[in-house]
Amino acid sequence: MLLRIERVIRAIPRGKVSTYGGIALAAGLPGRARMVARVLKRSFGLPWQRVLGARGAIKLRGDSAIEQRLRLEAEGVRFRGRKVDMKAHEWKVQVSRQRRPARTKRSSK
Repeated sequence: MLLRIERVIRAIPRGKVSTYGGIALAAGLPGRARMVARVLKRSFGLPWQRVLGARGAIKLRGDSAIEQRLRLEAEGVRFRGRKVDMKAHEWKVQVSRQRRPARTKRSSK
């Protein structure tokens, strides 16, 4: 599970952002936004600045929030007030639904 979340985070291109919930959904774990936050907290080398709260809000506090904003601005991400312009910069992953194989009836002999 953790590797799927890391893989999705690493796939976010420069200049794009995603939300905690969007990453969880793309990793096949809908409703697990808090798990995404835990992965970011424990992992190194991930582009953490590209992960935001709902509607583009920076959820970090203090110096970390300032650093996140500066890193995003350096990548060309525009803000509208205190939130990222999600219409211009949101990275959406196409979630592919895997079809389950059809069940076959077993004949009883």
